[in-house]
Amino acid sequence: MSESSDAGSAAPLHTQPSLASRLVRTTFVTEESIYGVILVSGMIVVAGSHGASSWQVFWQVILTVVVFWLAHVYAGTVARHGVEHGRVIGIREAFLGSFKRSLGLVASALIPSFILLLGATKAVDDSVAMWIALWVGVIVLAVLGWIAFARRGSPWPIRLAGAVGTAAFGLAMILMKALIH
Repeated sequence: MSESSDAGSAAPLHTQPSLASRLVRTTFVTEESIYGVILVSGMIVVAGSHGASSWQVFWQVILTVVVFWLAHVYAGTVARHGVEHGRVIGIREAFLGSFKRSLGLVASALIPSFILLLGATKAVDDSVAMWIALWVGVIVLAVLGWIAFARRGSPWPIRLAGAVGTAAFGLAMILMKALIH
């Protein structure tokens, strides 16, 4: 019987991260995701301050995120394309890398957009939907901050500080909304 098939053998210290773990790390816990949540929160604050309905805010958020996402993919493709460290990076590789990297920007709009749709369908009041979307943005930012520091193996006080620091951007948006109203 080989050592690898022995049920009692210890697991290797350096295991490959799961596909889900890699996907979370490379797509969702990125600066693009954090930026996307802040962008969406800002859009909710600005559009909501002009008396727009949840339906109108939903479309403004979606269209703005799509434009920013396309610009981000384009800019990333242009920036990655060429020679880097003596290696040629073709346009296809540059595009795919930029596309993958920027998915967090699009993903960051999903939860608040769903909440805005609850307001659009009158499942909840428009104003309530916008406030809930903003508070959920704070929670998402806190989770992204926590995961980012947990990935680095930071102790829980540092993870908590990272979560609070990241969530502070969402809280700033809520403060702006409160001041505008």
